[in-house]
Amino acid sequence: MDKERPMRRVSDSVVEQVQVVLSCHINGAGRLFGGQLMEWIDVVAGVVARRHSRRDQTTAAVDSLQFREPVHVNDTLILVGKLTYVGRTSMEVQVESFVEALDGSRKLVNTAYFVMVALDENDHPVQVPGLILETEEEREAWSAGEKRYELRKHRRIENY
Repeated sequence: MDKERPMRRVSDSVVEQVQVVLSCHINGAGRLFGGQLMEWIDVVAGVVARRHSRRDQTTAAVDSLQFREPVHVNDTLILVGKLTYVGRTSMEVQVESFVEALDGSRKLVNTAYFVMVALDENDHPVQVPGLILETEEEREAWSAGEKRYELRKHRRIENY
């Protein structure tokens, strides 16, 4: 990495958002609209990327969005976003969504990976800070993020 490139910790940009699921968020089957959850995840990913890069950003890709459990009206939904990998101008953000029970226990309902790109004042991609990995979990997430980055790059090449 460039010696002049600033470095930041994963913990510097972690975001936790809380939503109470209301009737206006529910589809005809009585479950949370997937698109509503995607909107909330996009906001969380954007704030994580903004905190890390200290720049405006845009969503470049949604790499994975896995729905594991339904979410119902009056559920408390917790969205936790953190960086897993950074490139030169892009940042991979993992957002996990949990339903929180009244006793405080959490059940994972969704995992998503969003790719965010930092922008300069003219809306052009700009270099982002590097990522300091402090835990084994962060190092494993980085390694998996590198693999997803290579797969995304390969898919871009195939699509041209």
